[in-house]
Formats: sequence, C-alpha cells, structure tokens
Amino acid sequence: MNFVDEVLISVSGGKGGDGCLSFRREKYISKGGPNGGDGGEGGSVYLESTSDINTLVDFRFKKKFKAKNGVAGAGKERTGAKGVDLVIEVPIGTIVVNQSTGEIIYDLDGPSQKVLVAKGGKGGLGNTRFKSSKNQAPRIFTPGDWGDARDLKLELKCIADVGLVGFPNAGKSTLISMISDAKPKIAAYPFTTLSPVLGVVRGIDDHSFVVADIPGLIEGASDGTGLGIKFLKHIERTKLLIQLIDIAPSDEAQNPLSAFKSISHELSSYAESVALKPRWIVFSKSDLMPAAEANKLARSVIKKIGWTDPWYLVSSASRDGLEDLVKNISIYLNKELSD
Repeated sequence: MNFVDEVLISVSGGKGGDGCLSFRREKYISKGGPNGGDGGEGGSVYLESTSDINTLVDFRFKKKFKAKNGVAGAGKERTGAKGVDLVIEVPIGTIVVNQSTGEIIYDLDGPSQKVLVAKGGKGGLGNTRFKSSKNQAPRIFTPGDWGDARDLKLELKCIADVGLVGFPNAGKSTLISMISDAKPKIAAYPFTTLSPVLGVVRGIDDHSFVVADIPGLIEGASDGTGLGIKFLKHIERTKLLIQLIDIAPSDEAQNPLSAFKSISHELSSYAESVALKPRWIVFSKSDLMPAAEANKLARSVIKKIGWTDPWYLVSSASRDGLEDLVKNISIYLNKELSD
C-alpha cells in the first residue's frame, strides 16, 4: 500500500429538512388548525481514528464528503428524520487542520478518538410553530439551514516509540527487518525506503514497542534537500531516537564522525524539540571488518564527540548485538512508561 501522509479534503454537513405547511383535514372539523411539523436536523461529519489503517492513501481518490440531509417535516406535527451522520475513519496520528485559517482542530493521537468537523444544519420550522392568538391559521414555515462546509488538511505523523534515523544505506531497513515483523525494501543503493516503515518489536516480559524506519536523511534535509523535511515530522512523537551510523562506509564523506555531525545538525535545524529527544548511537555493519578494529573505531568516534549516552555496535547480518539492543530499548521504554 502507498504511504500518503498529507491530503486536502472538503467536508459538508447535511442540510436541515424544511418545515411543513399543513392544516388539519378531518371530517366534521370545518376549521382545522395548523399541524405542519419541523424538518429534521442535517447529518454531521466526524473524523474517527482507527488502528485498522496507517495511511491516508484513500483520500487521494475521494476528497469530498457530505453527510445526509434531514427529512422535511410532515402534517400531523410530524418531525422529519435526522440526516444520517457520516463518520470518516483516519489513521491514528492524524492532525486535522482548518485549511483556510491554518488552525489545528484536533490531534487524533489515540485510538477511537472522534471529532466533529462539519455540523449538520438545523431543521426548518413547521407552520404549527407560528400559531398565535392573532394568527390562528399561519401560512408560514421556514426552510432548513445549510450544514457547515469546511476545507481540511489531514496530516499524518506516525505513532512510534522509537525512530531510526541515519544516512541512506546506514542499515536502518535491515535492522528493522531483523528485530520486527516489518518487511521494508532492502538494496545496495540509496533511498530504497521512500516512506516510513513501522515494525512491532517484542521486548522483554512480552512488552512490545513500535519502531519507525524514517527514510534516509542527507545533508540539507531540514532545508528541503533530497527527501527534505517531508519525513522528519514522523519522529516528533517518538520517545527515543536511534541514530544508525555505518561503521565502515564506502563513501569517505560519510565516515562515522561526519555522519554523526551531519545528522545532528539536520535534527537541530528542523526543530529544537527533536534535537533534545533522547538519542542513542548504533554503529552498524560491524561484520564488514574485524571485531577488534570495529570496536576500536567506534570507541574513537564516541571519544571525539564526547558522547555520554548509550551506544552500541551491531551487525544485522550476523545479528551480533541485536538482542542486547532490543532488551535495553525495552527496559528504557518500560521505565519511561512507569515514570
């Protein structure tokens, strides 16, 4: 399924039913009074978050949504039926924005959250409502009101506990495929991942957590270079960032020290809140050089940058270090949850 994380849609509440102009027509009653009923209220439009979908792709093909109109009133003071509400399902993590004002209407960041985005119109009044001592036979009724109409922007931000960031080909796709049920595209060239990939990882004591593989960043991403800031927003909700660094890259420009500095700069340039998130360093592809040499190089980088937070040396190909990494992530997230 294609991953779509921004769409524009139009929503409209149903029109209220018209009021009824009617008089009693009964045998032996020569002057029947007014008995026109009110119109029913128009249906409203709601957005509701669900875990059954994880993309906004369906909204690329259908962009206009309208609830049902209310039914007109009838004689014998019968009120018309209310129009049926329209409930539109969206992925958890969808932000609803009023397109004309830029105002955030709601952030659907949990399951089964429901928000009203277009209220149905009020039903019109039947002529019974206008009867008075001075007007025993009113021939007045009112039409139903139109429902609210609104243009919305839906923006999806992934709900994940852990975000994987790093240069293209740093090993993020391979890592998430080895520790979770996700099956991203893996190849020996940059940008094989063109949209965020989510995977569920089983931690300790059967506690699971969600990892997001964020498409590879490059220098200047926060300014729109390459894939730009399109996917950086998906790490805003994460509790922990894992920066993958290729311990032995083929391109000298992406040596471990330069890779760390470049990604750190892009995170800071995008948002201070992202840069201040807890972050661990994971040196990947340790199987491509002798263990002692890989360990020495990793420690050298850690010393040069003055890193005091956790760091790991792993190989997804041989699975070296993965069990320890998953265990410690799980412990960290469980502690965050308990705090």
